[in-house]
Amino acid sequence: MKEVDPSAGETATTDPSSLPFLLTAAEAAKLLRTTRAAIYVRIERGLMPGVVKDGRRVLIRRDDLLRYVGSNA
Repeated sequence: MKEVDPSAGETATTDPSSLPFLLTAAEAAKLLRTTRAAIYVRIERGLMPGVVKDGRRVLIRRDDLLRYVGSNA
């Protein structure tokens, strides 16, 4: 998928293979077109798949998130 300019009235897409294996909350939010706060709420409620906690750091497995998005589309 190619990157496009949203200001030109097109929808931006991201090539899944270009994403890192573990996404930050900000990267997941951008992919889902929501806010970081909404991602953290979903994690708290157990609604976010592929969550990996390492101390204070919270990461989300890319493949699990993409599978989740694909199954809920």
